[in-house]
Amino acid sequence: MNLLNIFRRSERAGQKEPYHEVMKDLAAMAQVMDPNSPEFKEWMRNGGDLGGSEVTVKEAMRNTSVFRCVSLVSYAIGMLPLHVIDAETKEKARENPLFSLLHGKPNDWQTAFNFRQYMQRNALVYGNAYALIIRSMGRVIQLVPLDPRTVEVKQNRDWSVEYRYTPKKGELRVIKPADMLHVYADSDNGFDGMSMVKVAARAIELSRELENSQAKFFKNGMHLGGILSHPEKLGPDILETLKQSLKEQYSGTNNAGKWLVVEEGIQATQLKSTAKDSQQIESRAFQIEEIARAFGVPRPFLGVDDTSWGSGIDVLGQIFVRYALNPWFTAWEQAVKRSCMSDEEAARLDVKFNAGALLRGSMKDQSDFFAKALGSGGHQPWMDYEEVRDTMDLPKKEIASNALAQSTETNGNEPEEAA
Repeated sequence: MNLLNIFRRSERAGQKEPYHEVMKDLAAMAQVMDPNSPEFKEWMRNGGDLGGSEVTVKEAMRNTSVFRCVSLVSYAIGMLPLHVIDAETKEKARENPLFSLLHGKPNDWQTAFNFRQYMQRNALVYGNAYALIIRSMGRVIQLVPLDPRTVEVKQNRDWSVEYRYTPKKGELRVIKPADMLHVYADSDNGFDGMSMVKVAARAIELSRELENSQAKFFKNGMHLGGILSHPEKLGPDILETLKQSLKEQYSGTNNAGKWLVVEEGIQATQLKSTAKDSQQIESRAFQIEEIARAFGVPRPFLGVDDTSWGSGIDVLGQIFVRYALNPWFTAWEQAVKRSCMSDEEAARLDVKFNAGALLRGSMKDQSDFFAKALGSGGHQPWMDYEEVRDTMDLPKKEIASNALAQSTETNGNEPEEAA
């Protein structure tokens, strides 16, 4: 029942809310301890509706579809190289301290993979990923990930944003945006991220109920493989002998698939799955698709379809990178430039994910495309050599040639003259 109804007059004249209903609603309202908590605000936005049980992050991650979606995206973000590069030359800015933090060691206890995977997981399931930026002499020296449940982002009246961090042991600490790496994608207010678990809450809840229903069915239901029938009534001794024979000769995995030998006019009838069983399987498959749709993961990546594996997997991989990962690439790249770089650094440096590892299966298609773009096969060229290198995030030709020449001289060999 809607709790806000206790503050409204009855629509029908003379009708009063039953006493026990009012007391039940007040007791439920008393359970909301903190009016400033996000849960209370969400409850108020829903009009005080208590219908349905809330899906927690812990429960959602027990769902294999949710876990697979989260792991696919977070593992991809963790494994792909994240580089700081020169915006003009496309050379890696290895001299910048931020390069080693993002590419190698963000802090004293995590690798770059562990850091980005953990941050991306938080961004998906909680809506926000936070990392405290530690500086020394103006240089970023560490990125410390924070539990998003301990951080609250707030917009002040002057439109400035601040982060209120309350550790499990310690006092409240207010952190400025310049000292907080905040990664999020979708938002309903522009400064606080939205949890994908909450977006897919209904689908996750229904999937959970279907799974519980099927678990109870297998736990309490009867599973009959077939029926043995006889035109006459069998005595107790014959029934007991028949049961014992079935148990000894046909029960267990070693006897699966054996044919039943019957006597005395007994007929065996095999039971088949009903339309109700098929509908339950279809419903569970549909819930997997619903959850995958919220995270932008193609169905075959969750093991729903078998027919798409083969030549079409390259296309599915491109779809996954283009529509599921690219928005997160942009969110990470711009968040790092916003908070971890000075204005001068942001003007001359870029932060770039290298998704080539995920697109490696389509390199042949890329090479054919660039070959035609350069004019092979009699095509009218619409790109030049430098534009192709720029598209692939490679350094300019003269810079690459100089680097090759220096490497050759270091090895004691004379560089060959350019044709």
